[in-house]
Amino acid sequence: MTLPDRFRVLVITLSDRAYRGEYEDLSGPAVINHVREIMEKAGWEYEVNLSVLPDDREMLREAIDKAAEMDLVITTGGTGIGPRDNTPDVIRPMLTKEIPGIMEMIRVKYGTMNSGALLSRAVAGVRGKTVVYTLPGSVKAVNEYMSEISKTLEHTIQMLYGTDRHK
Repeated sequence: MTLPDRFRVLVITLSDRAYRGEYEDLSGPAVINHVREIMEKAGWEYEVNLSVLPDDREMLREAIDKAAEMDLVITTGGTGIGPRDNTPDVIRPMLTKEIPGIMEMIRVKYGTMNSGALLSRAVAGVRGKTVVYTLPGSVKAVNEYMSEISKTLEHTIQMLYGTDRHK
């Protein structure tokens, strides 16, 4: 199996207020900046789309169903314990394989500096041939999570497509 000629990436920001236009989405564009760096470093062709949704379970479920043709989906927002934080609850059952280690490591690493980071319920996994990460909604958290994800994403995709050489 070979890697895609062009990686299709979907970034979904989940925020009631950003969806209503009450403030500018900053976390989605932050994710996109990291994705560009990762893809360019790997030498991969890519396209990135951004969607802003409210914290609505059904809208997220529909978006993930429609994203079946994507190679990478990264959400930002809705991973905490607030009343409308539902992202992991929607995404986890949709995954065919969960990848818990990356999120566990991130929570521990950043939780030692900021105990609030331990409240994140972010998940990572695979849905068919789509790699999925759910990130918190702050730009600071996006930068922290993506700095760790960037270390493993190329290997993750190579493993998924069976092109990994296990060096």
